[in-house]
Amino acid sequence: MNTPYEHGFILSLLILAISALVWLFTPFIPALFLALLLAIATFSQYNKAKERLSDASAALLMTLLITIMLILPLSYILLVSGLEISTLIQTIDTDFDAKHINQMLHQTLSGLPLSESIKSTLSTTLNNNLDGLLIDTKDFMLHILKSIVSLSSHFVFFLIIAIFSLYYFYIDGKHIVKRLKDLSPLENHLDDILFNQFSSLSITLVGSVFIVALLQGITFSIGVMIIGLPALFFGISMALASFIPVLGGLIIWLPLTLYLYAQGQTTDALIILLFGAFFVGTIIDNIIRPIIIKKLSSKSTQTSALDHTLITVLSTLAGIMQFGILGLFIGPIIAAMAISIFDIYAVKYASSLDKS
Repeated sequence: MNTPYEHGFILSLLILAISALVWLFTPFIPALFLALLLAIATFSQYNKAKERLSDASAALLMTLLITIMLILPLSYILLVSGLEISTLIQTIDTDFDAKHINQMLHQTLSGLPLSESIKSTLSTTLNNNLDGLLIDTKDFMLHILKSIVSLSSHFVFFLIIAIFSLYYFYIDGKHIVKRLKDLSPLENHLDDILFNQFSSLSITLVGSVFIVALLQGITFSIGVMIIGLPALFFGISMALASFIPVLGGLIIWLPLTLYLYAQGQTTDALIILLFGAFFVGTIIDNIIRPIIIKKLSSKSTQTSALDHTLITVLSTLAGIMQFGILGLFIGPIIAAMAISIFDIYAVKYASSLDKS
């Protein structure tokens, strides 16, 4: 027999327990999230390995392979980009000179192939709004850069937790999912919508993001190397920027192209334009990326956040600002799960909704 307030009391204890666990594991969330994404994306390969090996041996083998092929390269990128970005942050903080930037912008503007009236209008607009724009841009850049470098600053600890967690996600993954389904008050087919959405998006994100980032980073670094600029720095910058669809590569190659053209380096500007706008922006971003996403998500019949460019771009940017570099994954995941909640609501209350 239920005593008065028993249901509410148990629910309160449950919420308190979940909140306490989230608070306790907050330092580990980035590493746990990365390990979870990698485990889900490669769980089918783990199941194949189990056909020949024991559960523990298969998990150990997969953990070693994923560590060598993905986690160590990602950690290296985090370390290198963290060092580069730390230097950039210090430079922005100490050497930020609005007058010098104003002079450089006007010099760039004067070198662009525009009519004198348009140049005059743009110059007047810059003079009236430049100070506030530069300060806002500086603050936004510092916020984004510090968010990215925050994970790089303790990447060794991050690396250990991610590898350790990955092994146990392989071992206990099915048991965890079953336990969550048993505890969920939702009907099983509604639970399946949530879990399938998360699984499908994890596979799509991990596969498409890493493949596209690698392709765009290598491609752009070749173009940068041809004109004699630091290929590693711009390659990593392009790889990180490529995580943001549509706008990502643009924020790297467009300013560089305009600057080189304004400085009279027309050939160099055309090379960067070719590799940035054509190879990275058109071939890889608009042709290869959709093919990869379609291939990876072909088994899913549900709506995904990746199907909505606006949601994907905004959730990615917001994820970076909230969670650092892993917000590139966390942001779209949160957006996708929100869409799944809408789907569950539509299924559960279909008879009550007016669809006329």
